[in-house]
Amino acid sequence: MVIRYKTLRNRSRRNPALLIRNRRGEAPVTISATDAKNKLCQVLDTVIQGGMVLITKHETPKAILLSMEEYGVLSRGTQTRLDTLNDEFDALLARMQSAKARAGMKTAFNASPKQLGKAAAAAARKQART
Repeated sequence: MVIRYKTLRNRSRRNPALLIRNRRGEAPVTISATDAKNKLCQVLDTVIQGGMVLITKHETPKAILLSMEEYGVLSRGTQTRLDTLNDEFDALLARMQSAKARAGMKTAFNASPKQLGKAAAAAARKQART
């Protein structure tokens, strides 16, 4: 084990890339600059022209590359749906709350720290009596 470490250490002095690991301790895949450039150019051309590139591992989708324009369109749609859900939730909550409960919450949110302290002390005294 010590010999292997020394061998790796000696090799890593000549080639520092041997020490690079991901968060799981795995070595990176090595590809030549020319191959990477050629493949990356194909991927970028597809994405820039409005396409998407799905990256799979053993036929299981792992990542997707898409243009910023496409991302913006997709994320705005999600935001619109989220806003609609928020509005629906707020309407449902408003129907569930009584006028007295809404007034109490409004008072609590608008209260100063001193008023909140007094209310907490009063609630504690009331609970201690029961």
